[in-house]
Amino acid sequence: MLTGMKAAVYGLGRFGSFWAECLYKAGCEVIAYSRSEHPLPEGVRKADEEEVLTAPVLFFCVAISSFESVLKRVGSRIGRDTIVMDTCSVKIMPSEWMKENIPSDRTIIATHPMFGPDSGRNGVKGLPLVMCPVSPVGKGYEEMKSFFLSMGLDVREMSAEKHDEEAAYSQGVTHFVGRTLSQMGMKPTPIATQGYRNLMTIVEQTCNDPMQLFYDLQRYNPYAKEMRLSLQVAIEKVLNALRREES
Repeated sequence: MLTGMKAAVYGLGRFGSFWAECLYKAGCEVIAYSRSEHPLPEGVRKADEEEVLTAPVLFFCVAISSFESVLKRVGSRIGRDTIVMDTCSVKIMPSEWMKENIPSDRTIIATHPMFGPDSGRNGVKGLPLVMCPVSPVGKGYEEMKSFFLSMGLDVREMSAEKHDEEAAYSQGVTHFVGRTLSQMGMKPTPIATQGYRNLMTIVEQTCNDPMQLFYDLQRYNPYAKEMRLSLQVAIEKVLNALRREES
């Protein structure tokens, strides 16, 4: 199951549309379903919910905060031979939701493409994708791993717990800092240093994503509160050092 496989995308928001196009460019036959109206990406065919849920490979590309309710509604209707994956930016809670709402004889894989429409605008080759097995590793898992590798992705296998712990201090803090800098009203300037331009890139990339993603990253990652507290302590340490120098 590599080039030419039929893959379905459930949800055509900003990331879902991007991912559907990536799958098409990787040689897949891609179908998609979305409850809201969105333009169809290149090469993607619109399908009804039933066809998407029974496709050989199914990617859920819905907001983290909506994922559990979607699974409660459609989980029992997923095809017996369908390989099911989410693409949420956190992994512990979505993994539990899939185990609770999808029949246990399905192949279930928690995935997180660690990129999006901005970071992947020039192609996804070399970018990381995390795989966390939810059901026992078998043929379906190995086939998807081979497929992702054939896309040139840097596949990283780890537990959902390990993912969320690391993501809180990488993706989580990046989005937090990006949103904070945006609130400061930072703008491009002709005398910007490279460091400043790098910060503006962070602002652009994080703030192009829906605000709901920022809230969901902070709410559904159990390590996010710890990250925010660590960041707060670090900022206070720097401010205290400045106060000592100024006194």
